[in-house]
Amino acid sequence: MTEVDVTHMTPELLVSDFAGTLMLEEGAVADAYRAAFAAFEIQYSEADIVARRGASKLGVFRDLAARSYPAEQVEQIARAGLERFQAELDRAYREQPVEPIPGVEGALRALRDAGICLAVTSGFPRSLMSSLIERLGWTDLFETAVSADDVTAGRPAPYLIFKAMIDLGVQDVRRVAVVGDTALDLEAGNRAGAAWVIGVLSGAHDLPQLGRVRHTHLLPSVAGLPELFGV
Repeated sequence: MTEVDVTHMTPELLVSDFAGTLMLEEGAVADAYRAAFAAFEIQYSEADIVARRGASKLGVFRDLAARSYPAEQVEQIARAGLERFQAELDRAYREQPVEPIPGVEGALRALRDAGICLAVTSGFPRSLMSSLIERLGWTDLFETAVSADDVTAGRPAPYLIFKAMIDLGVQDVRRVAVVGDTALDLEAGNRAGAAWVIGVLSGAHDLPQLGRVRHTHLLPSVAGLPELFGV
């Protein structure tokens, strides 16, 4: 695909990751993984957790359960592990505040006021994602919200992005911006052919990790997007 000069353009659609990109995520996800892996004796390393940040959570359990169980048991164990993961995460978020990354809500509303459609995507199951969006008071903020339950494969597959485009009738990936805090977010944006592939340093992966993946921009957080797009 021919690269597009986006210097003087604004996107039609911004597709953003959720936890770590818009919502503060300070270790609850990794802790929930550890508890679920331990409960079902799934072999893992800390590197496995880091490398799979941003991925479909069911996909993570399928991948890692395959190391410890025969093929005919993998799906059952993966779904049970996901259920335990979600219960652990629900408990963690009940016991601690659910907070946006500073400056994010104002930035998103400024983008909307400028005519940019907003979509949020997540590797979380639909029920958890919807609950967190409601707790943040963001039910009116996005034109669509796409969860891991809505697509056949999670990141780095581009399907979350494509589903958001389908939901909103956006046909040209050259008018789509993708933003996220993990390498898998950026890989998905590249596979989708998005004109803007933006990494933010507010979540799971640091500058060297994001910098190794093709991107158009790296920012401290989503709060910098209005300036980037000139709105």
